Amino acid sequence: MKIAIFGLGYVGSTAAGCIASQGHTVIGVDVSQAKVDALNSARAPVYEPGLDDLIAKAHAEGRITATIKLDGQLDDCDLAIVCVGTPSGVDGAHDMSYIAQVTQNIAQTIQADRTKPLTLAYRSTMRPGSCENVIWPIIQNALGERANDLVELVYNPEFLREASAIQDYFNPPKIVIGTLNGKPSANMHTLHEGIEASVFEVGLREAEITKFVDNSWHAVKVAFANEIGRVCQNLDISAAEVHKIFKSDTKLNLSAYYTRPGGAFGGSCLPKDVRALQYISADTGSSTHLVDSLIRSNEAHKHHQFLQSIKGLERGSKVLLVGLAFKLHTDDLRESPAVDMARKLLEAGFDLDIFDPQIEPENLVGQNLGYAYAWLPKIDDLLVTKDVAESRNYDLVIATNRLIDNLEISSANIVDTSSIP
Repeated sequence: MKIAIFGLGYVGSTAAGCIASQGHTVIGVDVSQAKVDALNSARAPVYEPGLDDLIAKAHAEGRITATIKLDGQLDDCDLAIVCVGTPSGVDGAHDMSYIAQVTQNIAQTIQADRTKPLTLAYRSTMRPGSCENVIWPIIQNALGERANDLVELVYNPEFLREASAIQDYFNPPKIVIGTLNGKPSANMHTLHEGIEASVFEVGLREAEITKFVDNSWHAVKVAFANEIGRVCQNLDISAAEVHKIFKSDTKLNLSAYYTRPGGAFGGSCLPKDVRALQYISADTGSSTHLVDSLIRSNEAHKHHQFLQSIKGLERGSKVLLVGLAFKLHTDDLRESPAVDMARKLLEAGFDLDIFDPQIEPENLVGQNLGYAYAWLPKIDDLLVTKDVAESRNYDLVIATNRLIDNLEISSANIVDTSSIP
């Protein structure tokens, strides 16, 4: 198939590389010239382990290109996948402006003489009902009575974890395909050929709410684990031993994922989707008190870890923060707890260095760029190389992930915020 992918962030870039590796022809579309130039130069626009290799191979075989603006390339596409951002608005609801804009651009590009409908699949997380109440009216307004003949509307949520996105793409926990009538989509079946997973063919709204349920559950697990970890720490109980006992019960306590006391949750999905679910709950009078407490609990944990880390440390002390991204093996700084830690350290008057080899300011783009400089305007001056980090004497080293294993640090005062002992 020939497939257009709109939005070349973490989700769109991974999809482009994985889909092209399956033998399909992919054209990526993004408003960022930097992302387009990267893909056209056989490089991944974002850092994700293994993605550069997939894209380089597909580029060499002539199966992947990118552009800022479509100019007739959609005419012979079988499928278009929308992966643009839906960031949190002021009230917590998802900002649908990018979705509306890209939908209008696509609808205006679809030719009225198409012989078969374009399968238009959305992977951006958005409120249930958005496909029917926001997207479809835009398509109908542009295409009129022929909308049903020209477009097959699909909602196909992704379940990718940054730093393991390629593995997750080819080995997903499930495949969810939502359509207007809940009936199978031939092009979506072709897209997922060779991928073994349970397939759920449902209505659009059932598919749309899936990510809210999943991500809020993950946030519940993280917040619950960290609250128990704080109680254990304050009672001089080994949270690590308690977790070993807890996770051993796979009959009742599910699995070990997200249940180990440690760092706060962050990234581009969990905080955003929890806030959006809070908004939806309030808007519908659903009174989800547990969900409403998740962000507050997470913020409390960030503050707890900050205070625990600097206990007894004098203002002006030299501090090294190891790991700035929200997760190891990624360069995503959006809502990273480590960014909050860095900000608090600077505001408290400490002399801060940051080591994270994946973070290169010149490579930050889009929301990642905006978030980084909004919270750490002097990030360029704070980042140090491995040689510098190992050569300086620090009063305190704060490790947010296992990057610390790759450093030879002489400081005896090392705090690991990735777990509660």
